[in-house]
Amino acid sequence: MSIRTILVSQPEPETNKNPYLALAENYKLQVDFRPFIHVEGVDKTEFRNQKVNFSDHSAVVLTSKTAVDHYFRMAEDCRFEVPTAMKYFCISEAVAYYLQKYVTYRKRKIFHGKTNIEDLMDSIKKHKKEKFLLPCSDILRDSIPMALDREKINYSKVVLYRTVASDLSDLESVQYDVLVFFSPSGIESLLKNFPDFKQNDTLIAAFGPTTAKAVIDNNLRLDIHAPQPQMPSMSMAIENFIKEAKKKKK
Repeated sequence: MSIRTILVSQPEPETNKNPYLALAENYKLQVDFRPFIHVEGVDKTEFRNQKVNFSDHSAVVLTSKTAVDHYFRMAEDCRFEVPTAMKYFCISEAVAYYLQKYVTYRKRKIFHGKTNIEDLMDSIKKHKKEKFLLPCSDILRDSIPMALDREKINYSKVVLYRTVASDLSDLESVQYDVLVFFSPSGIESLLKNFPDFKQNDTLIAAFGPTTAKAVIDNNLRLDIHAPQPQMPSMSMAIENFIKEAKKKKK
């Protein structure tokens, strides 16, 4: 089939470095962006029901900018003044710099990895005497607590925000040639919004093994999968699919 329209289940990138724009221009496509999921913060009651006290912790492990926002949101809601001596362990440099929104950036108190928890573990192990707080969502990756448990780190996990399905009812009569997903939650949102969804000729593209598994587990057809050795990005995988389809037509 020829691809003319693509729906990417994420917010539109804010920068000009948007590979989908080039894809749209090169192949005369319509590429739309629409988040299928969004984040909602838990309230004070749900937080307190988890029986975690901010004041018991001397260090925080921050896995995303969202985690940063909700840690300080809940601290403010609970009238907890974050101590200036608090140590912050950020999963990436981008998250570490984002902290400047809330605290004065001091390298002696802020540590960061490159991209994942394993990069950060050396810094965490050097501060084993601290009691760590892990603010997270309800769908935290297992690899993070597993890494902390493996090194016998003293930490508390606290859910401060949830990933929930967005309302997509306005898309009910809109048809796209390709639907692009980046998480199992996106697939769940599709089926929650449209329980009678029939894939038919719609192509489904999935990024990452857990997203691909969610497609198959829900009896949908996986047509495009990234990353692949020669196609590390989703836009490259879609472009390759278009090229291969054109070859078959000849």
